[in-house]
Amino acid sequence: MKSFKPTTPSRRQMTVIDYGVLSNVKPFKSLTKKVKQCAGRNNSGRITMRHQGGGNKKTYRIIDFKQNKLDIPARVETIEYDPYRTSFIALVLYADGERKYVLASKDLKVDDKIITSNNAPLKNGNRLILKNIPIGYSVYNIEFSPGGGGKLVRSAGSFAEVLGLEGKYVSLKLSSGEVRKVLATCFASIGQVSNSDHNLVTIGKAGRSRHMGIRPTVRGKAMNPCDHPYGGGEGNTQRGTKRPKDIWGNITGGHRTRKKKNKSNKLIIKRRKK
Repeated sequence: MKSFKPTTPSRRQMTVIDYGVLSNVKPFKSLTKKVKQCAGRNNSGRITMRHQGGGNKKTYRIIDFKQNKLDIPARVETIEYDPYRTSFIALVLYADGERKYVLASKDLKVDDKIITSNNAPLKNGNRLILKNIPIGYSVYNIEFSPGGGGKLVRSAGSFAEVLGLEGKYVSLKLSSGEVRKVLATCFASIGQVSNSDHNLVTIGKAGRSRHMGIRPTVRGKAMNPCDHPYGGGEGNTQRGTKRPKDIWGNITGGHRTRKKKNKSNKLIIKRRKK
């Protein structure tokens, strides 16, 4: 982590990631595209996610979550920053001449070799099917269904632990504490996602949030009674309702939001910690 001299009140607390591990290059142009910013609005123009809008312009990097080029080794050319995700990404050059962006694992360096194979060596960044990964290993970018591409464990510093093989399923312990089964023929990458210091960042000032596209959030108890169930009162009053509610009066705490008929419920061995 990088801290600053307290030249201003905001600088006193502000911290940023040390980006010294990244390559000083521009993104690979053919693997980028522009994504339209909608400021939290849907196709009807209604705001479906509040407190979003503005921020710096960003270019989207096309990430290869499948990494399905079997038995073709690849060399890491650069480690780069991605404004659309918390982890770092790596530009890899395959032996057949094709370049792809992939999620960078922790401690992955330029000129390292990685490969996707059923019998790949058990080292960081390599990708193989779950049933060939020994118990106790950390994995990330895990598929839900064979060939579907990585869906689980993709954020900065996250990893899942392989607990064991049971028939056609492998048991994984996720970062949240949830233990669930995944098909043993699904692919996963060995190691931990890069940029594990991401959760230690202190934003420090309101302007930095605006640069990130985050608009101000007003507390419900600071509003008027007509604007929020918590509104009104004299001074710092209590909530005034039995259960926590959102701005529209929907109950937000104390009940589970997961669908009871979700097909993957049977694959969850242990729910995540409350």
